[in-house]
Amino acid sequence: MFTIEAHNLVKKYGNFTAVKGISFNIEAGEIFGFLGPNGAGKSTTINILCTLLQPTSGTALINGVNITKEPMKVRESIGLIFQETSVDNQLTGRENLEVHGQLYGVPRDIMDKRIPEVLNLVELSDWADKLVGTYSGGMKRRLEIARGLLHQPRVLFLDEPTLGLDPQTRARIWQYIIDLHQEHGVTIFLSTHYMDEAENCSRIAIIDHGKIVAMDTPARLKSMAGEDIITMDTDNNEKAIKLIKRKFGITAKQGEDGLQFEVAEGAKFIPRFVNSFSRTDGYPKILSISLRRPTLDDVFLKITGRAIRREGADSREQQRALFKMRRG
Repeated sequence: MFTIEAHNLVKKYGNFTAVKGISFNIEAGEIFGFLGPNGAGKSTTINILCTLLQPTSGTALINGVNITKEPMKVRESIGLIFQETSVDNQLTGRENLEVHGQLYGVPRDIMDKRIPEVLNLVELSDWADKLVGTYSGGMKRRLEIARGLLHQPRVLFLDEPTLGLDPQTRARIWQYIIDLHQEHGVTIFLSTHYMDEAENCSRIAIIDHGKIVAMDTPARLKSMAGEDIITMDTDNNEKAIKLIKRKFGITAKQGEDGLQFEVAEGAKFIPRFVNSFSRTDGYPKILSISLRRPTLDDVFLKITGRAIRREGADSREQQRALFKMRRG
Protein backbone atom coordinates (compact mmCIF):
# COMPACT_ATOMS: atom_id res chain seq x y z
CA MET A 1 0.00 0.00 0.00
CA PHE A 2 1.22 3.49 -0.83
CA THR A 3 1.69 5.96 2.02
CA ILE A 4 0.30 8.80 -0.11
CA GLU A 5 -2.08 8.42 -3.03
CA ALA A 6 -3.34 11.44 -4.96
CA HIS A 7 -5.87 11.12 -7.78
CA ASN A 8 -6.76 14.02 -10.09
CA LEU A 9 -6.47 16.73 -7.45
CA VAL A 10 -7.88 20.08 -8.52
CA LYS A 11 -8.00 23.35 -6.58
CA LYS A 12 -9.70 26.44 -7.95
CA TYR A 13 -9.99 29.98 -6.63
CA GLY A 14 -12.68 31.58 -8.73
CA ASN A 15 -11.35 31.67 -12.29
CA PHE A 16 -7.83 30.74 -11.22
CA THR A 17 -6.88 27.06 -11.06
CA ALA A 18 -3.91 26.57 -8.74
CA VAL A 19 -3.75 22.77 -9.05
CA LYS A 20 -4.83 21.16 -12.31
CA GLY A 21 -5.68 17.49 -11.90
CA ILE A 22 -2.45 16.07 -10.53
CA SER A 23 -1.94 12.41 -9.60
CA PHE A 24 0.94 10.58 -7.92
CA ASN A 25 1.74 7.80 -5.45
CA ILE A 26 4.43 7.81 -2.77
CA GLU A 27 5.78 4.64 -1.19
CA ALA A 28 6.60 4.27 2.51
CA GLY A 29 10.05 5.56 3.38
CA GLU A 30 10.50 7.72 0.29
CA ILE A 31 11.84 11.25 0.21
CA PHE A 32 9.53 12.68 -2.44
CA GLY A 33 10.15 16.16 -3.75
CA PHE A 34 7.93 18.73 -5.44
CA LEU A 35 10.22 20.89 -7.55
CA GLY A 36 8.94 24.05 -9.15
CA PRO A 37 8.94 27.86 -9.09
CA ASN A 38 6.91 30.00 -6.71
CA GLY A 39 3.24 29.91 -7.65
CA ALA A 40 3.49 26.49 -9.32
CA GLY A 41 1.03 24.83 -6.90
CA LYS A 42 3.46 23.19 -4.47
CA SER A 43 2.16 24.72 -1.23
CA THR A 44 -1.46 24.37 -2.33
CA THR A 45 -0.98 20.64 -2.91
CA ILE A 46 0.70 20.18 0.47
CA ASN A 47 -2.11 22.06 2.22
CA ILE A 48 -4.68 19.84 0.51
CA LEU A 49 -2.86 16.66 1.56
CA CYS A 50 -2.54 17.96 5.12
CA THR A 51 -6.31 18.68 5.23
CA LEU A 52 -5.82 22.46 5.55
CA LEU A 53 -7.54 23.00 2.19
CA GLN A 54 -10.46 21.20 0.60
CA PRO A 55 -9.77 20.11 -2.99
CA THR A 56 -12.24 21.38 -5.57
CA SER A 57 -12.27 17.86 -6.95
CA GLY A 58 -10.20 14.70 -6.82
CA THR A 59 -9.24 12.48 -3.90
CA ALA A 60 -6.21 11.62 -1.80
CA LEU A 61 -5.35 9.00 0.80
CA ILE A 62 -2.73 9.36 3.53
CA ASN A 63 -1.84 6.02 5.12
CA GLY A 64 -5.03 4.65 3.57
CA VAL A 65 -7.23 7.38 5.10
CA ASN A 66 -9.31 9.71 2.91
CA ILE A 67 -8.26 13.32 3.48
CA THR A 68 -11.77 14.76 3.06
CA LYS A 69 -13.75 12.06 4.89
CA GLU A 70 -11.50 11.61 7.94
CA PRO A 71 -9.29 14.71 8.21
CA MET A 72 -8.66 14.40 11.95
CA LYS A 73 -7.43 10.84 11.54
CA VAL A 74 -5.11 12.00 8.76
CA ARG A 75 -3.66 14.72 10.98
CA GLU A 76 -2.84 12.21 13.69
CA SER A 77 -0.35 10.46 11.43
CA ILE A 78 1.37 13.43 9.78
CA GLY A 79 3.73 16.22 10.73
CA LEU A 80 3.85 19.56 8.92
CA ILE A 81 6.54 22.20 8.78
CA PHE A 82 5.18 25.35 7.18
CA GLN A 83 6.99 27.55 4.68
CA GLU A 84 6.78 30.46 7.12
CA THR A 85 7.93 30.24 10.72
CA SER A 86 5.02 29.36 13.02
CA VAL A 87 6.62 28.82 16.43
CA ASP A 88 5.62 31.15 19.28
CA ASN A 89 8.37 33.65 20.09
CA GLN A 90 6.85 34.37 23.53
CA LEU A 91 7.30 30.77 24.66
CA THR A 92 10.43 28.73 25.29
CA GLY A 93 11.40 25.92 22.97
CA ARG A 94 10.17 23.36 25.48
CA GLU A 95 6.86 25.20 25.95
CA ASN A 96 6.28 25.27 22.20
CA LEU A 97 6.69 21.51 22.12
CA GLU A 98 4.42 21.02 25.14
CA VAL A 99 1.63 23.03 23.52
CA HIS A 100 1.98 20.98 20.35
CA GLY A 101 1.91 17.73 22.31
CA GLN A 102 -1.25 18.78 24.14
CA LEU A 103 -2.97 19.70 20.86
CA TYR A 104 -2.15 16.25 19.47
CA GLY A 105 -3.22 14.48 22.65
CA VAL A 106 0.22 13.08 23.45
CA PRO A 107 0.10 11.59 26.99
CA ARG A 108 2.18 13.49 29.54
CA ASP A 109 4.54 10.60 30.28
CA ILE A 110 5.28 10.08 26.59
CA MET A 111 5.68 13.83 26.07
CA ASP A 112 8.22 14.03 28.90
CA LYS A 113 10.23 11.35 27.14
CA ARG A 114 9.86 12.62 23.59
CA ILE A 115 10.62 16.32 24.12
CA PRO A 116 14.25 15.75 25.24
CA GLU A 117 14.68 13.26 22.37
CA VAL A 118 13.54 15.60 19.62
CA LEU A 119 15.41 18.58 21.10
CA ASN A 120 18.58 16.50 21.14
CA LEU A 121 17.96 15.40 17.56
CA VAL A 122 18.03 19.03 16.34
CA GLU A 123 20.78 20.09 18.77
CA LEU A 124 18.61 22.47 20.79
CA SER A 125 18.84 20.83 24.22
CA ASP A 126 20.87 23.74 25.63
CA TRP A 127 18.26 26.20 24.36
CA ALA A 128 15.17 24.31 25.52
CA ASP A 129 14.24 26.78 28.24
CA LYS A 130 15.11 29.99 26.43
CA LEU A 131 12.53 32.17 24.70
CA VAL A 132 12.18 31.33 21.02
CA GLY A 133 12.34 35.06 20.31
CA THR A 134 16.07 34.82 21.06
CA TYR A 135 16.60 32.02 18.51
CA SER A 136 18.17 32.55 15.09
CA GLY A 137 16.16 31.74 11.96
CA GLY A 138 17.92 28.42 11.59
CA MET A 139 17.25 27.49 15.21
CA LYS A 140 13.56 28.27 14.80
CA ARG A 141 13.43 26.03 11.74
CA ARG A 142 15.12 23.23 13.70
CA LEU A 143 12.60 23.69 16.52
CA GLU A 144 9.80 23.36 13.97
CA ILE A 145 11.30 20.07 12.79
CA ALA A 146 11.39 18.89 16.41
CA ARG A 147 7.78 19.95 16.87
CA GLY A 148 6.72 18.15 13.71
CA LEU A 149 8.31 14.94 15.00
CA LEU A 150 7.02 15.08 18.57
CA HIS A 151 3.94 12.92 17.98
CA GLN A 152 5.95 10.45 15.89
CA PRO A 153 4.26 10.99 12.51
CA ARG A 154 4.50 8.40 9.77
CA VAL A 155 4.63 11.15 7.15
CA LEU A 156 6.43 14.49 7.45
CA PHE A 157 5.51 17.35 5.11
CA LEU A 158 8.11 20.07 4.60
CA ASP A 159 7.05 23.15 2.64
CA GLU A 160 10.22 24.94 1.47
CA PRO A 161 12.01 23.89 4.70
CA THR A 162 15.15 25.99 4.14
CA LEU A 163 13.62 29.08 2.53
CA GLY A 164 15.52 32.21 3.54
CA LEU A 165 18.28 30.39 5.41
CA ASP A 166 21.99 30.82 4.75
CA PRO A 167 23.84 27.99 2.90
CA GLN A 168 25.48 26.61 6.05
CA THR A 169 22.19 26.41 7.95
CA ARG A 170 20.45 24.92 4.90
CA ALA A 171 23.09 22.16 4.84
CA ARG A 172 22.55 21.41 8.54
CA ILE A 173 18.77 21.27 8.16
CA TRP A 174 19.17 18.83 5.30
CA GLN A 175 21.47 16.66 7.37
CA TYR A 176 18.73 16.42 10.01
CA ILE A 177 16.20 15.47 7.33
CA ILE A 178 18.45 12.76 5.87
CA ASP A 179 19.32 11.36 9.31
CA LEU A 180 15.63 11.30 10.22
CA HIS A 181 14.82 9.41 7.04
CA GLN A 182 17.64 6.88 7.47
CA GLU A 183 17.22 6.23 11.19
CA HIS A 184 13.43 6.28 11.52
CA GLY A 185 12.14 5.49 8.03
CA VAL A 186 9.75 8.44 8.02
CA THR A 187 8.15 9.16 4.65
CA ILE A 188 9.06 12.72 3.70
CA PHE A 189 7.19 14.93 1.24
CA LEU A 190 8.86 18.24 0.60
CA SER A 191 8.52 21.18 -1.75
CA THR A 192 11.46 23.23 -2.93
CA HIS A 193 12.72 25.43 -5.72
CA TYR A 194 16.35 24.73 -4.83
CA MET A 195 17.84 22.32 -7.35
CA ASP A 196 20.54 21.04 -4.99
CA GLU A 197 17.93 20.10 -2.38
CA ALA A 198 15.89 18.18 -4.92
CA GLU A 199 18.96 16.00 -5.58
CA ASN A 200 18.44 14.46 -2.11
CA CYS A 201 15.03 13.07 -3.05
CA SER A 202 14.28 9.47 -4.00
CA ARG A 203 11.92 10.80 -6.67
CA ILE A 204 10.98 14.24 -7.90
CA ALA A 205 7.80 15.58 -9.43
CA ILE A 206 8.42 18.74 -11.45
CA ILE A 207 5.33 20.93 -11.16
CA ASP A 208 4.66 23.97 -13.31
CA HIS A 209 1.50 26.09 -13.50
CA GLY A 210 -0.41 23.54 -11.40
CA LYS A 211 0.53 20.50 -13.50
CA ILE A 212 3.07 17.73 -13.00
CA VAL A 213 5.18 17.89 -16.16
CA ALA A 214 7.71 15.16 -15.25
CA MET A 215 8.24 12.67 -12.44
CA ASP A 216 11.14 10.26 -11.85
CA THR A 217 14.40 9.81 -9.96
CA PRO A 218 16.87 12.72 -10.16
CA ALA A 219 19.23 10.65 -12.32
CA ARG A 220 16.55 9.66 -14.83
CA LEU A 221 15.20 13.18 -15.02
CA LYS A 222 18.66 14.55 -15.75
CA SER A 223 19.10 12.01 -18.53
CA MET A 224 16.15 13.73 -20.26
CA ALA A 225 18.21 16.89 -20.59
CA GLY A 226 20.82 15.20 -22.78
CA GLU A 227 24.28 13.71 -22.42
CA ASP A 228 27.35 15.08 -20.65
CA ILE A 229 28.54 18.44 -21.96
CA ILE A 230 32.19 18.88 -22.94
CA THR A 231 33.53 22.42 -23.20
CA MET A 232 37.00 22.98 -24.64
CA ASP A 233 39.17 25.70 -26.06
CA THR A 234 42.04 25.37 -28.52
CA ASP A 235 44.45 27.65 -30.36
CA ASN A 236 42.32 27.17 -33.49
CA ASN A 237 38.72 26.28 -32.78
CA GLU A 238 37.68 26.33 -36.42
CA LYS A 239 40.09 23.52 -37.25
CA ALA A 240 39.20 21.71 -34.03
CA ILE A 241 35.53 21.54 -35.04
CA LYS A 242 36.49 19.80 -38.30
CA LEU A 243 38.81 17.35 -36.52
CA ILE A 244 36.19 16.43 -33.91
CA LYS A 245 33.66 15.76 -36.67
CA ARG A 246 36.07 13.71 -38.78
CA LYS A 247 37.64 11.59 -36.04
CA PHE A 248 34.74 11.18 -33.62
CA GLY A 249 31.62 11.85 -35.69
CA ILE A 250 30.61 14.54 -33.18
CA THR A 251 29.28 17.97 -34.08
CA ALA A 252 30.88 20.66 -31.94
CA LYS A 253 29.62 24.22 -31.82
CA GLN A 254 31.32 27.44 -30.86
CA GLY A 255 29.82 28.82 -27.65
CA GLU A 256 30.57 31.73 -25.33
CA ASP A 257 33.03 29.66 -23.30
CA GLY A 258 34.57 27.69 -26.16
CA LEU A 259 33.63 24.67 -28.22
CA GLN A 260 30.80 22.56 -26.84
CA PHE A 261 29.51 19.09 -27.68
CA GLU A 262 27.64 16.28 -25.92
CA VAL A 263 28.81 12.73 -25.27
CA ALA A 264 27.74 9.76 -23.18
CA GLU A 265 29.89 8.96 -20.11
CA GLY A 266 31.99 12.07 -20.49
CA ALA A 267 34.44 11.18 -17.71
CA LYS A 268 35.48 8.05 -19.62
CA PHE A 269 35.46 9.83 -22.98
CA ILE A 270 37.80 12.72 -22.13
CA PRO A 271 41.07 10.75 -21.58
CA ARG A 272 40.91 8.90 -24.88
CA PHE A 273 39.66 12.01 -26.65
CA VAL A 274 42.60 14.12 -25.42
CA ASN A 275 45.07 11.35 -26.22
CA SER A 276 43.76 10.94 -29.78
CA PHE A 277 43.44 14.67 -30.38
CA SER A 278 46.96 15.49 -29.24
CA ARG A 279 48.50 12.86 -31.52
CA THR A 280 47.11 14.47 -34.66
CA ASP A 281 49.91 16.40 -36.34
CA GLY A 282 49.14 19.85 -37.63
CA TYR A 283 45.95 20.24 -35.61
CA PRO A 284 45.14 22.66 -32.81
CA LYS A 285 46.52 22.43 -29.31
CA ILE A 286 44.02 21.96 -26.48
CA LEU A 287 44.20 24.92 -24.10
CA SER A 288 41.44 23.81 -21.71
CA ILE A 289 38.77 21.15 -21.42
CA SER A 290 35.99 20.59 -18.87
CA LEU A 291 33.02 18.33 -18.26
CA ARG A 292 29.56 19.29 -17.01
CA ARG A 293 26.81 16.80 -16.35
CA PRO A 294 23.17 17.83 -16.95
CA THR A 295 21.48 19.33 -13.91
CA LEU A 296 17.87 19.64 -12.82
CA ASP A 297 18.11 23.25 -14.02
CA ASP A 298 18.69 21.83 -17.50
CA VAL A 299 15.72 19.49 -17.09
CA PHE A 300 13.37 22.31 -16.10
CA LEU A 301 14.65 24.47 -18.94
CA LYS A 302 14.19 21.65 -21.45
CA ILE A 303 10.65 20.85 -20.31
CA THR A 304 9.30 24.36 -19.75
CA GLY A 305 11.53 26.48 -21.96
CA ARG A 306 12.67 28.75 -19.13
CA ALA A 307 14.92 28.73 -16.08
CA ILE A 308 13.27 28.04 -12.72
CA ARG A 309 15.14 30.83 -10.92
CA ARG A 310 13.50 33.48 -13.09
CA GLU A 311 10.02 32.38 -12.16
CA GLY A 312 7.92 33.85 -9.38
CA ALA A 313 4.39 34.26 -8.09
CA ASP A 314 4.05 37.74 -9.56
CA SER A 315 0.64 37.73 -11.17
CA ARG A 316 -2.39 39.17 -9.42
CA GLU A 317 -4.23 35.87 -9.73
CA GLN A 318 -1.44 33.97 -7.96
CA GLN A 319 -1.25 36.55 -5.18
CA ARG A 320 -5.02 36.45 -4.75
CA ALA A 321 -4.93 32.65 -4.59
CA LEU A 322 -2.26 32.71 -1.90
CA PHE A 323 -4.26 35.20 0.17
CA LYS A 324 -7.39 33.03 -0.08
CA MET A 325 -5.39 29.93 0.82
CA ARG A 326 -4.10 31.52 3.99
CA ARG A 327 -7.58 32.58 4.96
CA GLY A 328 -8.71 28.99 4.47
